[in-house]
Amino acid sequence: MSAVAESSSLLPGRTFRADVLDLLASMRFAIALLTIICIASTIGTVLKQGEQLVNYVDAFGPFWAQVFGALGLFRIYGSPWFLVILAFLVVSTSLCIARNAPKILVDVRNFKENLRVRALDSFHHRAHGRVSQGLPEAQQRVLEVLGALGWKVKTQVRSGEGSEAPGVMIAARQGAANKLGYIAAHSAIVLVCVGGLLDGDLIIKFQAWMENLQTFQTNKPSDQSVLSMDSPAYRASLYVPEGARNGQAVVNMDQGMLVQPLPFDVELKKFIVEYYDTGMPKRFASEIVVHDLADKSQHKATVEVNHPFVYKGVTLFQSSFQDGGSQVKLKPIMLNGRESVVDVFPGQVGGQPLNLPEALTGAGPQSLEITELRPINVENMAQADPGNSQAPTDVRGVNLDTLTKHLGSGAGKGEKVLKNIGPSVTYKLRDAAGQAREFQNFMVPVMLGEQPVYLMGVRNSANEGFRYLRVPADTSGGMDTWLNMRTALFNPEMRAQAASRFAAKNAPVDKPEVQQQLAVSAQRLLDIFAGMQFDKAIPNEAGLVGLGVFIEKMVPAADRDRAAQTMMQMLNGGMAELLAITQEGMKQTATDLATEQGREFLTQAVLAQSDAMAYPVAAVFALDGFEQRQASVFQVTRTPGRNVVYLGCVLLIVGVFAMLYVRERRVWVWLQAAEGTASGTSGGTDMKMALSSTRQTLDVDAEFDRLREVLLPGARPLDPADQAAVKG
Repeated sequence: MSAVAESSSLLPGRTFRADVLDLLASMRFAIALLTIICIASTIGTVLKQGEQLVNYVDAFGPFWAQVFGALGLFRIYGSPWFLVILAFLVVSTSLCIARNAPKILVDVRNFKENLRVRALDSFHHRAHGRVSQGLPEAQQRVLEVLGALGWKVKTQVRSGEGSEAPGVMIAARQGAANKLGYIAAHSAIVLVCVGGLLDGDLIIKFQAWMENLQTFQTNKPSDQSVLSMDSPAYRASLYVPEGARNGQAVVNMDQGMLVQPLPFDVELKKFIVEYYDTGMPKRFASEIVVHDLADKSQHKATVEVNHPFVYKGVTLFQSSFQDGGSQVKLKPIMLNGRESVVDVFPGQVGGQPLNLPEALTGAGPQSLEITELRPINVENMAQADPGNSQAPTDVRGVNLDTLTKHLGSGAGKGEKVLKNIGPSVTYKLRDAAGQAREFQNFMVPVMLGEQPVYLMGVRNSANEGFRYLRVPADTSGGMDTWLNMRTALFNPEMRAQAASRFAAKNAPVDKPEVQQQLAVSAQRLLDIFAGMQFDKAIPNEAGLVGLGVFIEKMVPAADRDRAAQTMMQMLNGGMAELLAITQEGMKQTATDLATEQGREFLTQAVLAQSDAMAYPVAAVFALDGFEQRQASVFQVTRTPGRNVVYLGCVLLIVGVFAMLYVRERRVWVWLQAAEGTASGTSGGTDMKMALSSTRQTLDVDAEFDRLREVLLPGARPLDPADQAAVKG
């Protein structure tokens, strides 16, 4: 900003209006406004703008989210205080230009040829001497030299009035653009701010206020939520599924949303997405057809990141993509050993919730909301540390530390083995009270360690990570063997049969009483594992947790380790017989438990049976098939202030370049006939020259030395008497 003398209101004759104008046009006021805008812009850069309120509550907590929201930090560029500061900056800079531009323009045209001769002695760069040419020849030579060097020259002939001797004053200048740079830079600030005001939310808010429009949240918008199609400026989001068309964009406001009708409809013919090996999108583009509502014309285009499409002053940017209502088929998998009342039922991602029968939920009425379909899931499948007690096949807990080494961000440190583990579906089960759990199930088995397993995730809230139940896949690639084994586990007759077969194989044939006792013990362990309460005084627990409770209550502390090992051997033996009985009933080839693969399957099966006891629902809905449908999200903008901002940027570049790299220099050359000679004779000419610059640098010193060598070549210095004569 150009410095402006600030006057005190205490001076006589000053008015309040003059004081206000001085304040608005002052450099200090403008710099203060610029500082506040810079701080606010920094906050707006660091803090993501325009998010849903729940995201800010999760990030900062309810209290600070409310405080930051009251200050307008979540939409800082459209907050009233930011727009007011921006408007004051426009006024302040405009007043500064209005006050100083006339003076600058006058100074640009002024060569200051009226400078007194004596004033030349006060310059830092000055020289004087006598040349042999006469006054006309010397004047002509000076004009030719300065003109050849690019100086603009103005000559003033003086008749010698007063104490000054007659002579010629030649005034020259270079770098007048330095002064114009101040005007260009200040004008650029005004244009950029005006463009920001035009393209901000100010016009939308004014229109909503004038037409008394009402924002809406998630419900269907009313007629009082629709802006005019001719809105001069807006920035909205347009959601278009594949195969559909839409011309109603949504403008996010502080308290909700408004509908912005477009002068055309956008039809999404095809959505294209390509991925990196890490699973991140590498390229996504939309093949669209724009249908003009006025002349019914159609215009094909491909919109992708950094390649927008402009039509009728509206620009379409590729913003993101979402699921457009993919059709999925879900297959209920009963974990309570019962048969499902439904084989496969269809659903739609983001569609209406599905009411489930109580036979599937096992705990009152619930609704199923399908929230996401992911056709690919690229995860880091690097092997876990072999020394870790939680090996890949150890599923004794649902929430495993090792699982995070296999499932999670591909950006983790260490060795990476990135692999696509197939499609997954995410859904929520919501009870009558509105409480919901979120589930994520994978469609195909995932190889963890040496055993393929099906992953079934669950979490109670979005702030938690998924905890996965891992069900081993059988030789046919399905989970039928494990499910039939689970059905047999809940069947008392099959548990008794398995216990008898285990006792017959492990007790002496000639000791039937030992065999009977072993069968009773094995059946009790299977009953406890299945969740059958063995003592009313002990809480009813199932799986390995139930065995742990039994050992803690019934076995002395000194014998618990030995008892636990014995019971685990009996449990594994009983579960092996239960597996054999299941495979015999399915007419499958029995699993060879003598091989490493067979033992791996049995270990996973037993541990998965234990984990399934703690699974919060009776049925898991597996992804049985899907038909993907993508949707593209466009950002549609009408920005009349964009060209104004571009012009301001050009002026800012020109102005800064002119102020920093263009130096204003002035040269004065005084010529007068040498004493004792008449003007126009060849007796010689006394010459005095001086140079001034806005910045004193070494380049200025070198430039003055070159001028002196050219204009005063071989000139002899004037003696004191001659100098006194030149001074007049």
